[in-house]
This record gives sequence, C-alpha cells and structure tokens, in this order.
Amino acid sequence: MPSDTTNPTRRDFLKTMAAAAVSANIVGCTKTRRKPNLLFIWTDEQRADTMRIYGNAKIHAPNLNTLAAQSVVFRNATVSQPVCTPSRSTVMTGLMPHQNGCVENNIPLPENIPCLPELLDDPDYCTGYFGKWHLGDEIFPQHGFDEWESIEDMYRRHYRDHRDQSQKSSYWHFLDQLGYEPDTDKGDYSRGFAARLPIEHCKPKFLELKACDFLRRHSKQPFMLYINFLEPHMPFYGPLDNKHHPDEIDLPRNFTDILEENEPLRYRLIRERYRQRGFEGHDLQTESGWRRLIANYWGLVTQVDLSVGAILKTLAELGLDENTIVVYTSDHGDMMGAHSLLAKTVMYEEALKVPWLMRIPRLGKKQRIIENRVSQIDLVPTLLELMGKPGRKDLPGQSLLPLVNGDSVKEDHVFVEWNPPLVHGSPPQNIPAVPQEEVDRAFRANTRTVISPDGWKLCLSDGDKCQLFDLNHDPWETTNLFDSGRHKEVISRLTVKIHDWQQRVSDTVAI
Repeated sequence: MPSDTTNPTRRDFLKTMAAAAVSANIVGCTKTRRKPNLLFIWTDEQRADTMRIYGNAKIHAPNLNTLAAQSVVFRNATVSQPVCTPSRSTVMTGLMPHQNGCVENNIPLPENIPCLPELLDDPDYCTGYFGKWHLGDEIFPQHGFDEWESIEDMYRRHYRDHRDQSQKSSYWHFLDQLGYEPDTDKGDYSRGFAARLPIEHCKPKFLELKACDFLRRHSKQPFMLYINFLEPHMPFYGPLDNKHHPDEIDLPRNFTDILEENEPLRYRLIRERYRQRGFEGHDLQTESGWRRLIANYWGLVTQVDLSVGAILKTLAELGLDENTIVVYTSDHGDMMGAHSLLAKTVMYEEALKVPWLMRIPRLGKKQRIIENRVSQIDLVPTLLELMGKPGRKDLPGQSLLPLVNGDSVKEDHVFVEWNPPLVHGSPPQNIPAVPQEEVDRAFRANTRTVISPDGWKLCLSDGDKCQLFDLNHDPWETTNLFDSGRHKEVISRLTVKIHDWQQRVSDTVAI
C-alpha cells in the first residue's frame, strides 16, 4: 500500500540526504552496516505460560522455545494496562497510557507522540510495520515506518476524518488476489472468516511472507521491522484447533476460585456473563468447554510459532542474525479459565504477565533468565540503549541492561494502570440483584496497581473493591487480603509508592 506523502517530514529529508551520501561514499556504507538491526515480533493476547521457559512444556512451540534458549528471558514481565490499545501505546512510545492519551481501545495515538523509529531518529534505517496496529488509522503508514503491511479492516469507523475509508488492508488485497469473496456487507473479510481459511492463507502466513521478503530486500541496510500477529487473540479457533487434545489440557489451579464479594464487582459480573453466555459456542459452565477453548488457544500459539520459525530461519540464512536484536513479546495476557474468567481487562497475573524475550547479538546465544519484576514501560529505553541512543529523560521507564549485566536498576517496583472505557464503552444494563448505580460505578472505576520486589501486589480502585495479594504465598491470587486488617503497614507503604509514582508521571487520577 502506498505511503502517505502529502506531508513531507524532516525525517524524509534526512533520509533522502543520507541515501545520497551513502551512494557517493562507500566508506559511509560500510559504517552503516555495523548498526544493529531490530526485529520486533509480538502477538496479541498471549499470556506468559505459553512456552516451556514459562512453565508450559505441553504446548507445541519449538521455535519459541529455541528462541528462549538463546535469549534474555524476563520471567516476570508486566504490561502497562491489560487491554490492547493502551498497552500497545506503551510498547511503541515508552509512555504510560495516560501520558500518551491512549487510555482505552480505539483512541488514535497522537501524531506528535513519537514511536521508536522517531525516537531513534536515524535516517539510515529502513523501517517497516507489518500486522495489527490498533493505534489509529489502521492501514495507513505512520510514526516513522516507511513500509506498512496491514491485516485489519474492522477499525475503519475509528479513522481520522482525513483518511480515505474506501481503502482496504494489505491482507484484504492478498485474499482478493486468491479469489476469495468478502463475507461482510461492507465488503470486508471478517476475523472469523480469515481464521477458518487454510493455514497458508491465514494472517500469520501472510505476515511471514511479507516479513521474509522485507528481510531479503533490506539485507544490506540497517533495518527496524515490527511484526504483530493477531493470534492468539479471539476468535479462538484456527486451522490447528486439533493440534492439542482437550484431554491434555490442565485447567488453571485457580479455575474454581469463586471470587468472593470482596473482589471487584466488575470482575464478578464479567465472570458471570461468560458463565451464562459461553463464548463462540463453548459452554463455559463445563470443564470440557474450557478445555476445548484452551486447546484452540494453544493451537493459535503454535500457528504463530510456525511463522516465527520461518522468519528467524530467513534471518539466519541471510547472515543477519549476528547483527540483529530480536524481541518477542505480547500486548497483554488472557485469563483462559483462571478464576473462570476469559480475556483481559483485570489486574490478575494471567492478564498482566506476558512473554518477553530479547536475543542480543553481543551477548551471544546463551540464555539468561531475569526473575525480577519488570514492566514494558522499560522496553523502549532498553532498545534505545542497545541501538546507541540511551538516556531519554522524557521517558518514565529505564533501560534494563543493568539487570541483564547482573546489576540492579533504580526502580524495582512495577506499576500498572486501568483506565475505564468512557468513550468507546458503557456499563452493562439491568443486572439482576445489582443496583445500576453500583454497576455504573464499578465499570467506570480507575485502578492503579503496584507490585513490589518483595512479592506484594496492591490494587487501589476509586469506584470498586481494592485488592491486596501476597504473591509469594498466594501466586494464584485466591485470597484478597485488603480488608483482612492484618496488613495495614503493607497497604500504607505501597499506597505511598503509588502516589509517588503518580506524581512522577503526572497521573491525576485520585486513588
């Protein structure tokens, strides 16, 4: 798809000048070649325990397991907010959602908030973003990315006014050329339609083909390539549904946790909604229904794994793996039966924790495991340091390279926020036995969470129940200790931590 060229930027000018300089001076080309490449692969809704290093030896993910064996592994990596757009905004900008404005789904990332290519600001780099974006104007190149391969048409109603809504995604054109007929009245291919296609026509394979082509075309130039798979995000089915048998699925240890009345009302109502309605034909009142759903979810991870393997193989065949930083992570997890909940938007570990692997060429291909709690707010500062531009004082995060090198970092607490969907969402109506005023307050509540290095997790809400968990003794979060009266000192200490952090990052929510 052609790039927007109506507003030339300083970056465009610098790129043009740099290209002229390189063509005129072979010495400059040699110098450029030594700059590290970045291959950033991420998924949507992939919880941490979906590969061996995170505790799941049953799932078929050989390529991810191999990458983990060659990488720095952050075993306890946490997102900034457990839902798509806000979390993605942090991964791309190094800012918390309330700082960049993307506090809920489908809010466009402001054009003046820079992403990593703009922060690095090096015209030598060829840049590409392939896959799901979900940060506004979905199919249009933006934020310092020269090449753009899009896979989603469902966000058209959220485009800015100046965008042409008649344009289609790159994946739409791929399916059109294969002779498929759109299945929606708007002439689009729905996610459900795409997920039912043969594996060679699904979104992961499309992104794999585009990524490998990008690597081949830019093998002689420094590059930054982001590849974002939709899978294992819903719809929770695909061509590898039968790769894992439901009988081999272990239900989460907290599957039967009843969520007592001291747990947030919003969480309890979400759980009841899934229990009553099921999801995509799965009966979520039965263990067999959950096992079938989880087996499908695992199949989607395997589908991604196949494409990741092909991309990494191409990287190696081109001789690029010795000069390419490889990152693998996700934008948030999924409850997948924990507390009998599905999806995200809650502060439980299964929604907050994601895989985070970094294969760093100068460290070789030897695994290093980091057990410290870390946040994706630190992803951009870490990459900037690895790519030669450290020390951005305008970013709230920190480089984690000291941890990688066996030292400590300044901030050892992790902070997570929840901002309710006030623009694109509304509370449910007519909940039996629950006053509508209570429902409204719970679904419009903000939450601020801190996780301490000594294993305490405090979640403060301004309109729903607060939570306190001792993760050392209760890693499955089955006992909320906030109102127990036994941990006032811990609550006081961590409340101060939250308030100090809010002040540092200009968070004005009154918790």
